[in-house]
Parts: sequence; C-alpha cells; structure tokens
Amino acid sequence: MSGQEKRSNGRTVAILLGVAVLMGALSWAAVPFYSWFCRVTGFAGTTNVAEAASDTVLEEKIRVRFDANVDPNLGWTFRPMQREMELRIGENALAFYEAVNNTDEPITGTASYNVAPDAAGYFFNKIDCFCFTEQTLQPGERVEMPVSFFVDADLVNDRDAGRIRDITLSYTFHRTDPPAPQQAALDHETEPTVN
Repeated sequence: MSGQEKRSNGRTVAILLGVAVLMGALSWAAVPFYSWFCRVTGFAGTTNVAEAASDTVLEEKIRVRFDANVDPNLGWTFRPMQREMELRIGENALAFYEAVNNTDEPITGTASYNVAPDAAGYFFNKIDCFCFTEQTLQPGERVEMPVSFFVDADLVNDRDAGRIRDITLSYTFHRTDPPAPQQAALDHETEPTVN
C-alpha cells in the first residue's frame, strides 16, 4: 500500500469517526431540544407553566374536558373527579384527579400530559400541578391531586387557535423508580455513635 493510499484511508477513518461523534452528540441533544421546542411553541399539545394567575379574564367561555389513563403495569386506578368544566377564558380554575394504589406495595408514578387540540397547548397554562413531581402512593392509599390552570386570553386572537372552545386535558401515569432517600437521612444513619 502506498503512502498516498494510507493517508486517504486515514482521512476516511477520521471523517467517519467525526460523523459518528456528531451523530452521537445530536442524538444526545435531541430529547432536551424537542422538550424545549414543545414548551416554547405548544407543539404536540404541550402546555405552559405560569407563575401566577392571568390578569385578563374575558366574558367568552371555554369548556375543558378531563381525561385520565394509566400504564397497565402501574397498579393504580386514576380518574378525573370532574368530567368537564366551563370557565371564562383567562379565569383561573382548580380541578382534581383521584389516584388509588390497588397493590400491596408502595408505588411511585409520574404523569405525562398534553392537551387537544394541539393548537391549544401554547395557551393552556398550569400554575400548579401534581404532574410537576413524582407521586408515591402507599398500599391502598387514595389521594386527590389538584391542577391549577387557566387558558390565556390571547387564544381568541390566534389565527390557528382562535376558534377553539373545547379543550381536553389528558394525563397518563407511568411507573417510575422511587425517589432516592434524602442525603441527610443517610448521613444520620451512618454517623458513629459516641460512647
């Protein structure tokens, strides 16, 4: 093999290695980028998080329906405590979901969520929601979990979403690993005893 062929093969290997590294970096960044994109645009029915209630409330009404689903291996019953509510656009509302652990073991779950139609996602704002954190239910435990939300008044002026007057808020609970024990509790357990 000549020196020129070796350099050509070396260049090809370097290019292929560079492409592999670039593809790995792009695949690593895809999930956080997609999550950010959905939050910013409301794409795929992703909702927004608001710091406070809306300061603009219209007389026009909107109906919000509530939907609940459970991953089959979770062992929970999960349902909305109201099927729907009618509220003024911009009005802050409080809805509740019920979860029951039907097993004989503690189970931790996380709720994924979206709204339909997708175009409403950008205007649906949650102030507080059980879906922001993991939920751990003890055997047989029943809890009522709140979600505080409003539909932004800018919805009525949007070209795509302006005619929407029915929104479905949907949650699906998935099993997750239980949260790690608090470090302080671990430190306390491992402290030597003084005699």
